[in-house]
Amino acid sequence: MTATDRSLELINTAAQAAADKLAHDVIAYDVSDVLSITDAFLLASAPNDRQVKSIVDEIEERLSKELGVKPVRREGDREARWVLLDYVDIVVHVQHSEERVFYALERLWKDCPELELPADAKATRGKGEEHARAQAAESPAPDGDGW
Repeated sequence: MTATDRSLELINTAAQAAADKLAHDVIAYDVSDVLSITDAFLLASAPNDRQVKSIVDEIEERLSKELGVKPVRREGDREARWVLLDYVDIVVHVQHSEERVFYALERLWKDCPELELPADAKATRGKGEEHARAQAAESPAPDGDGW
C-alpha cells in the first residue's frame, strides 16, 4: 500500500506552508505500509516556540483555505515544543529543534519511503544544524567563573 493522491496533496501543501514560515528540516515519510491509522507523516522544526506556533498556524490555515480540511486533533499547543496536527490521512509534527534532536523521529521512520516534497521544502534540509552552529558561534565562551 502507498500513500493516496489525497495524502500526497495534503503533505505537499503542508510542506510548502512550513517552508514559507521558515521551518527547518522539512521531511515526509510514507508510513502507510506500517501504520493503519494514517498514510504519511510530515516532520518540521523551528528554533523557538513562537516559530513552532507560527508554522503550525500557517499549515492549518493553508490546508483549510486551499484544500478545505481541518485537523481532527491538535495536540501540544500550550507548550509549543511539539505540536501534532492529525488530519487522519496525514499527521504533521512540528517540533522545537531540541525536541527534534531528542526524539529523533527520522530514526524511527527511516525504513519508510521518503516522499518527494516541493523544492522550497527540500531547501530547508540542514537549516536546523546551520542555525545551531550560528547560535554556538554567537554564544560567549564560559570563563573560569562559569560564565
